[in-house]
Amino acid sequence: MAHSPQFFFGGVMKDFLLLMHDDAVSVVSAESWPGYFEALRRQGAFEGGSAIGGGECVRKDGEAGAVSSHLSGFIRVAAADLASARGLVVGNPVFEAGGTVEIRELPRTG
Repeated sequence: MAHSPQFFFGGVMKDFLLLMHDDAVSVVSAESWPGYFEALRRQGAFEGGSAIGGGECVRKDGEAGAVSSHLSGFIRVAAADLASARGLVVGNPVFEAGGTVEIRELPRTG
């Protein structure tokens, strides 16, 4: 599915991944996610996401490294810049439970 860039006053929104780590200090309940997703939708930032299950690493030649087991899910968001993407973490159930949310920009190519 092709992604059409959103615009904001001053330019095109950038795409970011919010990568949730599994290091929350308190329990993250399933009921805490819908409200957060709705808040992102109201801001026009939500572009999708999912929990991350098991898998494997593959490599053409040689032995592949281990699967990154500390990642529990991701959310794709649109934001003007890294500072704006950081602001979207407020309310994230993993973040609010004391866990880590890694923010990574998805650079546009081509």
